[in-house]
Amino acid sequence: MPPAHLIGRAALVLRALSAAGEPGASTSDVSRLTGLARPTVHRLLAALADEGFVDRDQRSGRWYLGPELYLLGESAAARYDVTQHARASVHRLAAATGESAFFSARRGDETVCLLREDGDFPIRSFVLYEGARFPLGVVSAGLVVLSLLSDREIDDYLARVDLTERWGAAHAPGPLRERIAETRERGYAVNPGLVVEGSWGMAAAVFGSSGEPAWALTLTGVESRFREPRRAQLGALLLKEAHALTTALRADRQHGGL
Repeated sequence: MPPAHLIGRAALVLRALSAAGEPGASTSDVSRLTGLARPTVHRLLAALADEGFVDRDQRSGRWYLGPELYLLGESAAARYDVTQHARASVHRLAAATGESAFFSARRGDETVCLLREDGDFPIRSFVLYEGARFPLGVVSAGLVVLSLLSDREIDDYLARVDLTERWGAAHAPGPLRERIAETRERGYAVNPGLVVEGSWGMAAAVFGSSGEPAWALTLTGVESRFREPRRAQLGALLLKEAHALTTALRADRQHGGL
């Protein structure tokens, strides 16, 4: 197996364990989540365990992310951890709106939720949670990031990714391009219950040093809380916080913090 192919499979296994969270995952679970054959998964897990990247509970036989990843993460955090800045924005959004607020990062063709804080409104949406991954174009964070890529990048993505098999006809290229155009016009994305009926989301992009949409701030809640004119008010608040966070991250990078 070529080294690059092997690394890609190991990354799939590590991401599957990350998604499993505290309950951990059996070898069969990891096989199902990755689509890899069980013997292949077992070999990869054993090799990763030898290096400390995964750990196994000897009683249950379930696998977890290992201590070596924690140490590597500590080293990487000095350059890549933006959550120290984002946490304040997420808190302000939750406090001001009463909804659930989130911060997500783009990772290749996906967005990954890094932070969540719930406001004081008692009804919650649980589509997003810390560690949740969605393809670009799915949920409001993925839609706003995709919408603000270049036309060439969007065309390339839609040509090689089929979102309809899992996410339905609303995520076919035609309807998705319509939402991309609407998002570009407004400046923020709206997901009108396309993932879970009645659960709405809105998101604004946070930009990296090169002007690329690298992160997103999101608000989610029940449909009745996202009607006009409140939707326009929430959009304006998201854009304000996204702009402030983009500015803060750029200033920190200029001073060597990121």
